[in-house]
Amino acid sequence: MSAIADPHLYEILDDRFRTGRCANGDMRLERLHGDCRWAEGPLYLPAWGQLIWSDIPADRMLRWDEATGAVSTFRSPAGHSNGNTLDREGRLITCEQGNRRVTRTEPDGSLTVLADRFEGRRLNSPNDAVVRSDGSIWFSDPDFGITSDYEGHRAEPEIGGCHVYRVDPATGRVTLAADGFAGPNGLVFSPDERRLYVSDTRAGHIRAFEVGPDGELSGDRVFVEAPADGRSAFDNIRFDDAGRLWVAAMEGGVHCYAPDGTLIGRIRVPEPVSNIAFGGPKNNRLFITATTSLYSLVLSVTGLPRPQALTHEEGPGLSSGAFFAVHSAGFEPATF
Repeated sequence: MSAIADPHLYEILDDRFRTGRCANGDMRLERLHGDCRWAEGPLYLPAWGQLIWSDIPADRMLRWDEATGAVSTFRSPAGHSNGNTLDREGRLITCEQGNRRVTRTEPDGSLTVLADRFEGRRLNSPNDAVVRSDGSIWFSDPDFGITSDYEGHRAEPEIGGCHVYRVDPATGRVTLAADGFAGPNGLVFSPDERRLYVSDTRAGHIRAFEVGPDGELSGDRVFVEAPADGRSAFDNIRFDDAGRLWVAAMEGGVHCYAPDGTLIGRIRVPEPVSNIAFGGPKNNRLFITATTSLYSLVLSVTGLPRPQALTHEEGPGLSSGAFFAVHSAGFEPATF
């Protein structure tokens, strides 16, 4: 692990970035690991104080232990995995670009395929996923994993478009949630789950949808456009508990947007940023995957609260999620 001190780490573009104490955290980036080809999909596991992430071209998932700083292989091969999240029972949900599917890791380490087709046709290459409080799983499906053999397997698309889908928690049925994207990527629900935000990397913007009681989307609008600086391209997105949207913006670093869509600040990172995730015991440590590396810094703002079932270190709400993290790769966690 190494630290990169930078007095210009935070770029304040609006006074709300200052008054919101967004720039009052660490004044250095910690480089936790630097041996990846293209790192994405960071996910913090509160039960064990560990973070897992994907190294897509290397076809592996890695794990960093907060107590020791040790990095180990979580899963290899990993289906050229990309985005990762937890369901309401604490089980790992993974978007496998190479296998063109979304899977769930069970307590015994086995994989359950949640989605690999839509109306009988193979998906393109699932990229990112988010779970709503009703248990439904929403995922983006661009063609990034089938355009070449670098992050998956080159193939002809069967669906003919890049969409966002929903997996029904009761029936497992895969339905089209939203279309009209050039390259849908990161997605996240607003804190009240009344809106779904989806970044479209190729279109250079983030779209916002109203979410109805039945899960139907409406009111499609562009929330923010990527800056016309030739450097910023939107990837995954995360909310903090004050309703600010934090965005992985490739060469533009990490962007922070106020609830009204104003870009109020940036975090400068020495490599193009692919993904971000809040974690740590207080959920105020920002983990950043950027090209070859995993970085982190402790902020003075806190990520959107974790679902209640995922906040306990023990108990049935998290037992299966805690178990998969150690059992499926044969690893014993550190003792706290």
